[in-house]
Amino acid sequence: MDAIAKLEIRCADAWPALVDERLGQWRLRAADGFTGRANSALTTGDPGRPIPEALATIVAFAARHAITPAAHVTVGSPTERDIRAAGWQLAEDHPGGAESAVMVGPLPDVALPDGEAPGEILDKPSPQWWELAVGEPTPAQRHVLGTGPLLGFGYVEGAAVVRGCIVDSTLHISRLAVRPELRRQGTARRLLAALGAWARDRGARNAVLQVAVHNEAAIRLYEDLGFAEHHRYRYLRP
Repeated sequence: MDAIAKLEIRCADAWPALVDERLGQWRLRAADGFTGRANSALTTGDPGRPIPEALATIVAFAARHAITPAAHVTVGSPTERDIRAAGWQLAEDHPGGAESAVMVGPLPDVALPDGEAPGEILDKPSPQWWELAVGEPTPAQRHVLGTGPLLGFGYVEGAAVVRGCIVDSTLHISRLAVRPELRRQGTARRLLAALGAWARDRGARNAVLQVAVHNEAAIRLYEDLGFAEHHRYRYLRP
């Protein structure tokens, strides 16, 4: 298994869908429409059947679970080429953006001014965490965000949240949200510093995250923390 496939699988394990069925080495995922990652077919590896048959299986799976059929493909991969050759096209209207970067880097480690608290890491999401992360959570949101191998929920009271999930020795960072009026004040860095320390104490050695390529502010933040793009993925639809 190549490095991209290993990383994609870790990210998928850190973001558990309500339904996750195997099609050979592909994973068919559904979660009532909450996020593209949890409602698409991860197409790393071999589906164990011809591509047209595999794509028909994706469409049937999506129909059973009342979601839009979508394939999560590595940009520039032979699988993307084969799926496009079958007539599938870029999901340009995808709400979170049709293309995302997978970034890898060290565990966040930010020097904070004396007396400045980094934020706390909760074992379970509190009502205040949910409010900042998604508002009133649906059952699908509770499952995707609230389950995983080893979870930590970062929180700065009334200001910011982040979700961390450790898979093997990798910290998966997601759902970083800061109240608009409090952005560009170092709040996100404080919270990521706390999450990095939490993960380090639990044996994590590196970190990964997925960010839409149009989210330039987030990409700059992570680059400043030592992250670099590893690869990109896209969503394709029939």
